Amino acid sequence: MRVEEIMTRDPRCCAPQDDVSTAARIMWEQDCGVVPVVDDEGAPVGMITDRDICMAAYTRGAKLSDMSIETVMSRDVRTCRASDPIGSAERVMANAQVRRLAVVDDRGRVIGVVSLGDLARSRRRSPIRRTVEHLFADVARTLAAISQPRAERPAP
Repeated sequence: MRVEEIMTRDPRCCAPQDDVSTAARIMWEQDCGVVPVVDDEGAPVGMITDRDICMAAYTRGAKLSDMSIETVMSRDVRTCRASDPIGSAERVMANAQVRRLAVVDDRGRVIGVVSLGDLARSRRRSPIRRTVEHLFADVARTLAAISQPRAERPAP
């Protein structure tokens, strides 16, 4: 199975200079927890999550409309291609300890997002006959790798 079969296509994106309330509004309207941040050509320069927004609001005590996305977003964007096998995307998530990847085309422009939830759902409907225990084990291994404590980070 390939990433293109399970990804969310054509996600709404933001620009780094947009204010954080723009990303929050997109998340509300699209019922999602992440918005890719792209440059003028559509290439990913960051990802902003609902958690990023909550932490920024809490630690800065500022209104969302007073903060720019570039000051809140994660700049370490992990990507995959639509044609990649889902196992490859799963390994990238586990190694990078992220729950979502930007899916890019051959020119490096964002065309989708794939999440850990997408991977879990794909395992459930996979045409390959596997036991429920194996399916849960696959997702559990990826979730465990993602959830490992990271090195200490400085406060924002």
